[in-house]
Amino acid sequence: MYAINDLFDLRHSLAGEYLAGFTYPWEALGGIGELILRLGPTLGDGYEEVQPQVWVHRTATVALTAFLGRPCIIGPDTEVRHGAFVRGNALVGAGCVVGNSVELKNVILFDRVQVPHYNYVGDSILGYRSHMGAGSLTSNVKSDKTPVVVRMGGQALATGLKKLGAMLGDGVEVGCNSVLNPGTIVGRNSQIYPLSCVRGTVPADSIYKTGGVVVAKEVRT
Repeated sequence: MYAINDLFDLRHSLAGEYLAGFTYPWEALGGIGELILRLGPTLGDGYEEVQPQVWVHRTATVALTAFLGRPCIIGPDTEVRHGAFVRGNALVGAGCVVGNSVELKNVILFDRVQVPHYNYVGDSILGYRSHMGAGSLTSNVKSDKTPVVVRMGGQALATGLKKLGAMLGDGVEVGCNSVLNPGTIVGRNSQIYPLSCVRGTVPADSIYKTGGVVVAKEVRT
C-alpha cells in the first residue's frame, strides 16, 4: 500500500530507474548523493555544471542569492528563488519551485513539485505535482533520537534510519504550517489540512482534517 509503485509515477523523475530497485521509498535515501554523482556527467547538453558536482539545466532560473550545495541537480524550467538553501544531495526535477528561505537536504523532488515558501524538506521524497503550503515542513529526527519506525495501521516497519522525513505520493497537497513527523507517508492525491501535525500513514485519496480525523475524498461525477 505504501511501496514505491503505490506512491509514485516513476516516469516523472530522473531517479525513476534508481527508485525502481527498492520496495519502500525510505530505502533509497542513503544513495541519493551517489545517484546524483552518477547521473550528473550523463545529463547532456541541456545541463551545465555550474560548479563542481552541481548541474543546472539551462532553462532553470536560479536567484543570485540562492545557495546550491553539492551534489545537486536542478531540472529544466525549475525556479530556485531568493534565499533558497539547497544543502546538497538534492535531485530537483523539471518545472519545480524551490522558494524563498526553503531548505532542502537529501531529497528527491519529482517533476512539478512546489515548495515555495519557508519550507524545510529533509531526508524526504516528494512525488509528482505535490505541493507544500507556506511554512509546512518535514521533521526528520525523533525527539529521543531513536531510529524511525514507519507505522501502517497495526504494522510497524523498522527503517533503521535516525533521519527520515516524509514520503509524499503524487498530487499530495500539504496545508500551510503543517508538520509532517518523522516517517510520515501520505498516499497519492491526499490533502492535509493547514496547521496539522501528521504521524504515521495517510491513505491515498483522503483528507487529513483538524484533530487527525481522516476521511475519504468525495468522488465527483
